[in-house]
Amino acid sequence: MAKSRFGQWFRNTFHDWMFRSMIGPAQTQNAVQGCDESARQQWKRDLAARKRYTQEQRERRRQERTIS
Repeated sequence: MAKSRFGQWFRNTFHDWMFRSMIGPAQTQNAVQGCDESARQQWKRDLAARKRYTQEQRERRRQERTIS
């Protein structure tokens, strides 16, 4: 069942706004402050692995475009 454009706009605008106001602003500064050293190191390793995976995916897509 298709929603009206107004209903879709209202949901996308105000549901997102309500959710964001409930959870507060995103804060990444000092995100791992207060945890123990091993947790901080694991967080850094996880972040590095995610960046590496993203870079690998970009390179894979770039190669697929050049081959096609």
